Amino acid sequence: MTAIGALLVLTLAASCTGADGEETTGTPVRVALDFFPNTNHIGMYVADELGYYDEAGIALEVIPYAGTFPAVLLSNGRADFGFSYQADIAYSRSGGSDIQQVFANVARSQYAISVRADRDDITRPRDLDGKIYAGFGTADEVPALTFVIRADGGTGDFTSVPLDLAAYEAIYAGRADFTYSVKTWDGIQADLAERPVKYFEFADYGFPAQYSTAIAASQAWLADNPDLARAFLAATQRGYEYAAADPAEAADLLLAAEPDAFANPELVRASAQVLAAEDYYTDGSPAPIGTVEDAVWQEYGSFLFDNGLLTDADRDVLTEEPDWAQYYTNDYLPAP
Repeated sequence: MTAIGALLVLTLAASCTGADGEETTGTPVRVALDFFPNTNHIGMYVADELGYYDEAGIALEVIPYAGTFPAVLLSNGRADFGFSYQADIAYSRSGGSDIQQVFANVARSQYAISVRADRDDITRPRDLDGKIYAGFGTADEVPALTFVIRADGGTGDFTSVPLDLAAYEAIYAGRADFTYSVKTWDGIQADLAERPVKYFEFADYGFPAQYSTAIAASQAWLADNPDLARAFLAATQRGYEYAAADPAEAADLLLAAEPDAFANPELVRASAQVLAAEDYYTDGSPAPIGTVEDAVWQEYGSFLFDNGLLTDADRDVLTEEPDWAQYYTNDYLPAP
């Protein structure tokens, strides 16, 4: 068995127990991960470890990521909630799925363009013209990068090579020049490995804010299980509030929940600290943690539509901009 396979088995086994390691009782709620466990999921793990789900009568069942993205599991009724990101929710919904964002576990985009810190020839986005981009194969990457480079006065012409998880190694090996980074994880990991990167922030060049991580659910499941959905999201919100208030303890709870998932526990601790200290959970909004902002959907949704990235169930590009209010809901969150 590979190391990844072993991790998935361990994660699945851990998902069937509660905070005290005993089997939990209550109504099962299945939550699909979008990747291996990390601090984007921290509030859920905190809520489970501290017994918030038990108090709500919920038995949490974590579905580890195994190549099928959560949006598919939600649409097929194989998960009740799933971690995702805004663009994928938009792709799925425009393609005929009924999934909606129901919780903003992070309110501020974590994405940035990254290059090796020692690249003196790359000091601003327009310097990326003619360079090699190590990417992840999602439709929104190249248009977003092109937007930023052009906003800085460049042409936006570069070579894109999909390398997925090998992207970061590629820029350090000199096989590529830049990539997308999640600042609250990849950037910290690079620093801990003494291979620092420097960033160009999308927002600094007029690019719209987006939800780089989000919790989604099927509209049909929500309609059939409104009380259970509210109970789950209320407990989850408590978990993220705890992570914002006490990131050190929250990191320890995540590490306790997934003891075999992290080669370097300091990555978890440092990431949890950055998320809290730099206000990723609310981004300065007075609204409670988890609240989905309409403006983010309107502006980033328009970017996806304007760039022809949204297709219908027949794979035809949408010709009419969607009603973005249908792509998210705050109806199942606790009242402020």
